[in-house]
Amino acid sequence: MIEFVPDRPCWRQVADVIRTRIADGSYPPGTRVPSVIQLQEEFGIAVATSQKVNSGLRTEGLIYTEPGMGSFVAKNAAEVLKAAGDDARG
Repeated sequence: MIEFVPDRPCWRQVADVIRTRIADGSYPPGTRVPSVIQLQEEFGIAVATSQKVNSGLRTEGLIYTEPGMGSFVAKNAAEVLKAAGDDARG
């Protein structure tokens, strides 16, 4: 579990952890990311919070979900992360 900071939504903090794991290659493109239940167990968060994590990462284009199979790292996740980093730097 992580120690959550009180002034930032928990789902964003968990999404940051998953985003970092994608960026550092812990979750390479095409591999499965933790399920909603696995996120709940690992981080001690509610199911709804876990769903927000996956939803946010999907919206960013970092993961995609195959119904009945789970969520996976997008093939172009590295490019998405690089573009987001470039945007953040201005």
